[in-house]
Amino acid sequence: MPAKNTVVIRRDFPRPDRELVEGFHGVTTGFVVDAPSRRGALGHLIHAIHDGGPCVGPALTCWTIPRGNLTPYVALSVSKPGDVLVATNGGATDASILGNLLLGVAGNRGIAAVVTDNLVRDVDGIEEAGIPVYADGLSANSPFKNGPGDIVGGDRDGVVVVPPPRAREVLDTLLGVRKKEAEMEAAIHGGLDAPAWLHGILDSDRVRYLDTPGA
Repeated sequence: MPAKNTVVIRRDFPRPDRELVEGFHGVTTGFVVDAPSRRGALGHLIHAIHDGGPCVGPALTCWTIPRGNLTPYVALSVSKPGDVLVATNGGATDASILGNLLLGVAGNRGIAAVVTDNLVRDVDGIEEAGIPVYADGLSANSPFKNGPGDIVGGDRDGVVVVPPPRAREVLDTLLGVRKKEAEMEAAIHGGLDAPAWLHGILDSDRVRYLDTPGA
C-alpha cells in the first residue's frame, strides 16, 4: 500500500515534435495569442521575475501543496532538456514555492524556463541560474504578525519580521541554514542535477509511477 502523501508522477508523456516547438522560437507572445483567437495568455499577475530572454518548450507540469516544493523537485527528475517547468499549489500565496536552489538544479538539467502562478524567492540566485522565471511575485517566507520591538529585515525578496522572544533562536538556527545552503550551492555549481535525498524518495513507496504495470 502506498505511503501517506504519495507523489503521483508520469515519467514519460507525449511531447510535441521538436520541429513544431522550434517553429515558435523568435515569435512574440502577442503574435501567438493573436494567431488563433486572441486568447491563451496566462493571468496578468504572472510576470517576469527574471527575464532571461524569450523561451519556448514543452510544459512539464506539477501540482504541489502550499509551502511545499517536493513535487517540483520530483518533476525535475523526469525532465528533458528544453522543458518548461510549470508549477502551481492551488493559489496559496503565504510563502514561495520555488527558490535559487531548485532553479540551480533546473538549470543543470537544461530546463528552458520556470512558470508558476505562485511566489518565488532568492532573486540574486535566480538571476545567477540564468533561467527565465515567471511568477505572481516574491515572498521570502510566510508572513508574521508584527509589533513594537520586532526585528525587521528586508532585501530584494521582501520583508521579514522576527518577534523578540524568537530572535535568539532564529539567529542560532541561521548558522546551520547558511551552512546547508552554501553546501548545496557548491554542489550545484559542481554540476549537481538532483539532490541526494531525492533518489531515496523516488525509489520509495511515496512515489507511484503511472506507467508502471498495476499502478
